[in-house]
Amino acid sequence: MRQFWIAILLLISLPALAGQTDLVGVRLWPAPDHTRLVFDLNGPIDHSLFTLQNPDRIVIDLKNARLSGQLPFTDDGTSPIRSIRSGARNGSDLRIVLDTKQAMRPKSFPLKPYGEHGDRLVLDLYHVKAKRKVAKTARPTVKQSQKEKLRDVIIAIDAGHGGEDPGARGHRGTREKDVVLAIARKLKKLVDKEPGMRPVMIRNGDYYIGLRTRTKKARKAGADIFISIHADAFHDKRAKGSSVYTLSPRGATSEAARWLAESENKADLIGGVSLDDKDDLLASVLLDLSQTASLEASLDVAKHVLGGLKNIGKVHKRRVQAASFRVLKSPDIPSVLVETAFISNPDEERKLRTSRYQQKLANAMMSGIRQYFHRFPPPGTHLARRHVIQTGETLSGIAQQYRVPLKSLRDMNSLKGDRLRVGQTLRIPALTSDS
Repeated sequence: MRQFWIAILLLISLPALAGQTDLVGVRLWPAPDHTRLVFDLNGPIDHSLFTLQNPDRIVIDLKNARLSGQLPFTDDGTSPIRSIRSGARNGSDLRIVLDTKQAMRPKSFPLKPYGEHGDRLVLDLYHVKAKRKVAKTARPTVKQSQKEKLRDVIIAIDAGHGGEDPGARGHRGTREKDVVLAIARKLKKLVDKEPGMRPVMIRNGDYYIGLRTRTKKARKAGADIFISIHADAFHDKRAKGSSVYTLSPRGATSEAARWLAESENKADLIGGVSLDDKDDLLASVLLDLSQTASLEASLDVAKHVLGGLKNIGKVHKRRVQAASFRVLKSPDIPSVLVETAFISNPDEERKLRTSRYQQKLANAMMSGIRQYFHRFPPPGTHLARRHVIQTGETLSGIAQQYRVPLKSLRDMNSLKGDRLRVGQTLRIPALTSDS
């Protein structure tokens, strides 16, 4: 009889055990502002988490789950996690404890199977910054006669995908996230060498950044242009060539509605103006003006970049394309997305893997960026220098004063000769490295 009841209990418990989800591995992706942990699972999971102090810990409870094997983790000194522990809980649940080196703010969400990955639980750990009291001091008044300090044009360079998101994959296993980061780093080096320009890397490692976070980082850096770099893919491997995109009118309309509807956006600067203290009508008008100017500038930049890409090979679309890419939806920063080549095309995948072709793509983009900003320099930048003609001045003398070639001075101002008139304003070219 005892054996009978044992058998019954085993039969009852088997479905519960069979229905358990296995935790099969954990992966870690460090980023500058947070650390991402990805728990790989063989099925969907319910979970809960909470934090503990003294010492700092994060506890994750996985419902009806078990550990398959071990959780491989080694503290290399750069991670905020000291160790990872696990143990059974309530007979059928799995508890994971992260011992952290400092207080962290966790954020978690599940991901459904996609591509080569199955179900996943993503845990982002953000540093908890200590609040600092800032003493209020009176702002010194700036005299109108004080000379304005010129600044560099800021180029925000965004390498698409990253970390858990590899992007498209070529037939030889080439990952989009790796290729575009290599191109972005080469473009950064070119911008570094360009007089009057400064690069800002949105992603400079193998980690993921949310699409809206990318544009927020660009805005925080005061970017004058946002260029997002990708490598296209298509089911037909014959598709090839580069494409350049700007935000579509429909995408712009939906983004404007979102900005006006979400109150937290109004504290952000749109074209240098906060919408926080404006009524709805005025905020709408200001946003529309800023967005219209950004879209027009985006199209101009895109045309110059596409022109540069045409010089290195066939382009997929000979005109700038428009789409509702979320990463292009910053209302106040001209933004373009470059599909450098089709990673799904075996020939273009082979090229994308080479440093030489990556450099060609970076050179082409730099050429377009340079042409645009030398033609339309933002006010207050080194590229937007102006000179008002005074009595007795000559064009050659002005060229010597600013240490620029006389031909460059003529070309920038569309001058056919050397005749000048008093009160005329000349645009002064940027200093070159050999000036």
